[in-house]
Amino acid sequence: MDARAIIGWNLRRLRVERDLSQERLALAAGIDRAYVGRVERGSENVTISTLEAMAEVLAVPIAVLLTAPEPGAPRPKPLRSGRRAKREPPPP
Repeated sequence: MDARAIIGWNLRRLRVERDLSQERLALAAGIDRAYVGRVERGSENVTISTLEAMAEVLAVPIAVLLTAPEPGAPRPKPLRSGRRAKREPPPP
């Protein structure tokens, strides 16, 4: 697995674990949503500054994004599509 694929794998895994859409991650990191998608697919070379911004939003060290997955690890699943249900406001 090449470095771009490893970064994309980890980015998607961490983003889904934190229940973040590509759009929310991109907005918080100050980058374009389409760019996040290209990074996750491994088709974009990422700068250290961009990695740092995404790692900061995900609350992980940059090194986590560069760590190769265990052999045979299942592919990260996508977020459930569609809008999330509105949360009930807390009682007064």
